[in-house]
Amino acid sequence: MKKPVIAIDGYSSTGKSSISKVIADKLGLIHLDTGALYRGVTWFALQNCMDEDNAIDLQKLFSSLNDIELEFRNNNGELVLYLNHIDISKQIRTNEVSDHVSIVAKQKEVRDFLLQSQRSLAEKGGIIMDGRDIGTVVLPNADYKFFLTASIDERTNRRYFELAGLGIKADREHVKQNLIERDKIDSEREIAPLKQAEDAIVIDNTDISKEQTIELILSYIQKI
Repeated sequence: MKKPVIAIDGYSSTGKSSISKVIADKLGLIHLDTGALYRGVTWFALQNCMDEDNAIDLQKLFSSLNDIELEFRNNNGELVLYLNHIDISKQIRTNEVSDHVSIVAKQKEVRDFLLQSQRSLAEKGGIIMDGRDIGTVVLPNADYKFFLTASIDERTNRRYFELAGLGIKADREHVKQNLIERDKIDSEREIAPLKQAEDAIVIDNTDISKEQTIELILSYIQKI
C-alpha cells in the first residue's frame, strides 16, 4: 500500500518543520523542509552573488543556479542540508539569511529550479513536505493538506528562542519586524504566494503546544 503524501503550509515560526519531523517519524515517512532549500539558495547567493552595494545580484544568482547542488543527508536520524557537499544546516538559520530569503524565494527562476526536485521526491509517496506553497503549487494532489497559523507575538517568541538555542543573538523587535515583512512578501508575491489551499485543514496553534498540534494533525490523518 502506497504511503500518504502530506503537505503542511503556513506562516514562519508556526512549527511546520519541527512538527513535520515528528509526524514523519511516527508514520514512517520522509520529511522534506522546503524552506531549508530556499534558505540554502539564499546562503549561496550571500556568499557568491553580492553586488557593489552589498545587495544580492539576482541576475548573477540566476546564472549560477546550475552551480548549486542541494541535498539532505541523514545524520543520526535527522536530515541535514548540504550545499555542494558542505553542511550548512546552522548557517541557513542566521538572521542574515532570514533577512533575504523571502526576496530570493519570490523569484520565478529560483522556484522553478527547486520545484521539479520537490515533486520528484513525492512521486513514490511516503513523504511529508512543509513550506508555503506545497498544497497549492508543489503538491496540489497531496493526500492530506494542513495550514498552520499563530499570532505574531507567539511566533516572535518561538523564533527568538529558536535563535537563542542556536547560539545566535537577536533583538526581539527585529525578529518581530522580520516576521511581519516576510509575511507580507510571501503573501503578496506574484509567483506561488503563501495562501491556504481550499481543501486544507487550518490549525491555529497560538494557544496549543507543539505536542497538541501533532496529535491534532494525526487525529485527522487517522480519521480520514
